[in-house]
Amino acid sequence: MTTQYWLVKQEPEAYAWSQFVKDRQTSWDGVRNYQARNNLRAMKKGDAVLFYVSVEPRQVVGIAQVSRTAYPDPTAEAGEDWVSVQLKVVKALANPVTLTQIKAEPSLANISLIRQSRLSVMPLQSHEYETILRLAER
Repeated sequence: MTTQYWLVKQEPEAYAWSQFVKDRQTSWDGVRNYQARNNLRAMKKGDAVLFYVSVEPRQVVGIAQVSRTAYPDPTAEAGEDWVSVQLKVVKALANPVTLTQIKAEPSLANISLIRQSRLSVMPLQSHEYETILRLAER
């Protein structure tokens, strides 16, 4: 099975990276966008996920992994077709990677984070994922 790569966005007031680290795992629920929902459905166990803080400072702060594939979102109303996945913490990045750094990197010019900035769950190409990890090592 080939690993897929993803980026999830979250506002720290809703669910902070520090809380995720404390919890060690979480149900990624409450997503109410059809494209993001379809991305959640496409996630496979073991896929790599970058955790992005979507308010100042906008930055990728950590790595998570899909530990359970899509299941009915427990926060959805009866009859709604929303899904959740289970994510577990892998590790914090040595140095968070800011949106400014991402925008300045030519190889990331087509990343969904820039092209579809309001999308909360987005796929990444393997080279995009690896580039962000390299930026975190600087």
